[in-house]
Amino acid sequence: MVDNAEDIWQHSARKFQQSMTDSWKNAFASFQNMDLGAAGANWTAIDVKPPKISFSPKKLQQVQRDYLKEATELWNNPQAAHKFNDRRFADPAWSANPATAFSVAAYLLNSKALMQLVDAVKADDMTLARIRFTIEQMVAAAAPSNFMALNAEAHQKAIASKGESIAKGVQNLVRDIQQGRVSMTDESQFEIGKNVATTEGAVVFENDIFQLIEYKPLTAKVYARPLLLIPACINKFYILDLQPDNSVIRYAVSQGHRTFVVSWRNPDASMGTKTWHDYIEDGAIKAIMLARQISGADAINALGFCVGGTILSNALAVLAARGEKAVCSATFLTSLIDFTDTGILSIFIGEQVVKYREQELAGGGLMKGADMASIFSFLRPNELVWNYVVGNYLKGETPPPFDLLYWNADSTNLPGPFYTWYLRNTYLENNLVKPGVTTVCGEKIDFGLVDMPAYIYCSREDHIVPISGAYATTQHLPGNKRFVMGASGHIAGVINPPTKNKRCYWIREDGQLPKSVEQWQEGATEHPGSWWPDWSNWLASQAGKQVAAPKSYGKGKLKAIEPAPGRYVLVRA
Repeated sequence: MVDNAEDIWQHSARKFQQSMTDSWKNAFASFQNMDLGAAGANWTAIDVKPPKISFSPKKLQQVQRDYLKEATELWNNPQAAHKFNDRRFADPAWSANPATAFSVAAYLLNSKALMQLVDAVKADDMTLARIRFTIEQMVAAAAPSNFMALNAEAHQKAIASKGESIAKGVQNLVRDIQQGRVSMTDESQFEIGKNVATTEGAVVFENDIFQLIEYKPLTAKVYARPLLLIPACINKFYILDLQPDNSVIRYAVSQGHRTFVVSWRNPDASMGTKTWHDYIEDGAIKAIMLARQISGADAINALGFCVGGTILSNALAVLAARGEKAVCSATFLTSLIDFTDTGILSIFIGEQVVKYREQELAGGGLMKGADMASIFSFLRPNELVWNYVVGNYLKGETPPPFDLLYWNADSTNLPGPFYTWYLRNTYLENNLVKPGVTTVCGEKIDFGLVDMPAYIYCSREDHIVPISGAYATTQHLPGNKRFVMGASGHIAGVINPPTKNKRCYWIREDGQLPKSVEQWQEGATEHPGSWWPDWSNWLASQAGKQVAAPKSYGKGKLKAIEPAPGRYVLVRA
């Protein structure tokens, strides 16, 4: 048995090493197809140089010894196959059948060996990250649970339902093919404006980039300085207004803030030439001036979420360069202005990738929202892809209704020139934090001029905006800053209302902001529950005196156009 296992090992190791060395150029070019939506790109037209890689003989030998030992134990004692700890195979059906149990145990053993082989690769950090990501995708896709012939749960359900689950699975597959995405929730249970995005308000302005929504006050008095929320334009704004009990917007209104939000238009072909500068000048800056005009305040408070925070930072830098003091404080939620650490997304960015996108889109066109949504899902393939493939198609199940996942499926396009400028000046060259290097709307960007109080929030398990990336904002803005770290990820950490009494957050009571987030964490104190009340208290201190709440929307010629959430948010990509 050992000889047989050793033959298998030697063959697998040779194939792996060959693919990572002799054929690496092709593998790397294929991987590059996954850059934030570049599937189908003709990478043969681009000179992709294979990175230098080698293998640690010592680590290879150790992996071989471990594999042979565990493979021999499994072969000689098949009962050991019934002892595995992976939630994909937690159902008793997997261990009840010796054949499926053995297939799972062999899969887990081979997966472990493959990941250990990755650890044996010697290469630069970026190449290692790309190899690891690629192998993780392969391992996730090869799970026995993903195949009808091997999925013990699906077999059991098919028998119990007399084949109905298979018929339903086929129906689900046809539906998802028609809609162009894997269903993650029962979308029939949601309707924008009916049970998501329901906070009462009205659209008071619109142009070809955004609608400005003003919300109806829930208090007799409001703060004199209004709050403007700028969400990411790569998603729709109602992540901040899902349902009444988890709505950031409704919470802000209930705390006495006269609240406005930018609802970005979902771009079609007519917007294919819009640039980053258009989104700053005719988007963020326009919204800031309108909120100030409507409220009559000397200045407003502004909040940017995700890419909306990057957009806000640029708008503030442009206003500062012009000597405009229209904003008195800024809140940044899971946002980047310094792109030194971009986490897993950095593996999709390179000079060749950006050049290709510039050739394709810089002159006009759209970056399809579905392509970007697919890449973000594959950052967590087991949870956001294969879990639903198994449930929807193999088991014939309908996923439960979940407002956050409904929003997640409602993707948006991006104008090509906007997208290519953003890729080069942020992820690739990190130009925004280099004073005077980047020009936006005719002004040199210098965050050293953005001197105002700032509330900076990050999520501890965020895989899109790493905590060190969000923390770096504290090192570039000169004003008084409050940095808060919440539990959970990019979205769930932000959407954490106090009424749920879930999770926790960390703050340094001494207010110190050392150079690294690791140093900051050493002096941080954990607090139970939501960070929203902390932010609300901070925001109140920036919002001025309280005045009588307005009885109508808008002001002067800026009148209600239509009820919130408006038309723009209804347009699907």
